[in-house]
Amino acid sequence: MDRLKPEDAWFLYLEGPTVHLQVTGLLLLDPSTAPNGFSFDRLRHYILDRLDLMPMLRRRLVEAPLAIDHPCWVEDSAFDVDDHVRLHRLEGGGSADELAAFVGDFAAAQLDRTRPLWELVLVEGLDDGNVAIVMKMHHCIVDGVSGMDVMAHLLDLSPAPEPREAGAWTPEPLPTTPGVLAAATWSRLTSPLRPLRAAMGVATSLGQLAATTIRRRLAGADAVTHPLNAPRTTFNASISADRVVAFGLAPLDDLKTIRRAFGVTINDVVLAACTYGLRGYLQVNGCVPDQALVCSVPVSTHGKGGGEGSTNQLSTMFVSLPVHLADPVEQLQVIHGSSLGAKEVQGSVGVDMIRDVVEMIPASLFHLATRLYSQARVADRLAPIHNLVVSNVVGSPVPLYMAGAEVVAMYPFGPLMEGTGLNVTVLSNTGEMNIGLIACPTLVPNLPLLLEQMLAGIAALLESAERAA
Repeated sequence: MDRLKPEDAWFLYLEGPTVHLQVTGLLLLDPSTAPNGFSFDRLRHYILDRLDLMPMLRRRLVEAPLAIDHPCWVEDSAFDVDDHVRLHRLEGGGSADELAAFVGDFAAAQLDRTRPLWELVLVEGLDDGNVAIVMKMHHCIVDGVSGMDVMAHLLDLSPAPEPREAGAWTPEPLPTTPGVLAAATWSRLTSPLRPLRAAMGVATSLGQLAATTIRRRLAGADAVTHPLNAPRTTFNASISADRVVAFGLAPLDDLKTIRRAFGVTINDVVLAACTYGLRGYLQVNGCVPDQALVCSVPVSTHGKGGGEGSTNQLSTMFVSLPVHLADPVEQLQVIHGSSLGAKEVQGSVGVDMIRDVVEMIPASLFHLATRLYSQARVADRLAPIHNLVVSNVVGSPVPLYMAGAEVVAMYPFGPLMEGTGLNVTVLSNTGEMNIGLIACPTLVPNLPLLLEQMLAGIAALLESAERAA
């Protein structure tokens, strides 16, 4: 048995009937590039041959009785690839809207915790002749960086890679309940000071955060955006279990032109496009707030000394999105300044903050609190912690292939948290910025409009950049 690290268990404890903490991806493939043709059977064997490279895809959870300690991973002796890989055919004409509806329904179904926490569907019947791969994995086994590592094992650099044979696999027997209980009890008894050390870690992080904030104020720096200061919007309320998605492309060179013209980062440009799009979307609904939105931006801490052995190595910075400003260049400049301050503050907080919070609170209490928070619809009454989440993932600059079929687009969709009905994730891929939006349909009833407005924001910034050049 391999016990989950606290940073990974966090995503299990936060999950509930309406909060699905899984990451969904949509890959559009051109089957015409496959040398020997492309079919479901070929794809199934292709995945089977690579499972030994991704051991997390054959492991399942075993919960500790009474939540004494974090769950464990064990190899699933009953693993059957057909429980995880299936075929679906669109029957309504195969439009992008029909595909988006399928992806939304797929993302809304929670993963079965009695099996390895992933599913993959090959979708046929698209009207452009392409096929789609829709895959979801629980966040406890992937974050942005480790998710791309999984993709590296599933994708090739050529349509005809060197053949390989899968390694031998002998699963371990499923542990008995007394054995799991004994292991969890021993884990706790041999590290009784874990909660105390975690509390000291949280206190240290908060002290560093306070010191950085005071130092910035004394230096006359701009105020830093922080959570719990977000205005309420139409998409900040208790979420339902349903999901809708929208996806589209923008030329990566356009974002680079904007970056160079205004001396900002690609992430600043992405956030500015979100700001422009959100302003346009909120204007249609007649509810633009008179202050900036608070955006949560996940930051990878891989290689920075924290979360040793964990899959999820993440921190968060909070950036202002000035939707109350009309000019897109002014929006971009405000975002750039806010991002600089947010990076300084985020860097002052210990990389083990999530681990310390999880270790400080008993798992059973943590999970109970999150479920009660959702069931009591507390998010309808309290101020939002943040308004939305925006993630930026670095993809491949060169063409990739799956079972010989070229990947023509790769759209990521992150999870929704209680009280935050909108998530935006972008991924760079072979000269394009792939944009994936996922939302709760009761809070964001017209998600394609938001995507349209975001793309218009990139076009407006590009026009300004070309004039400045």
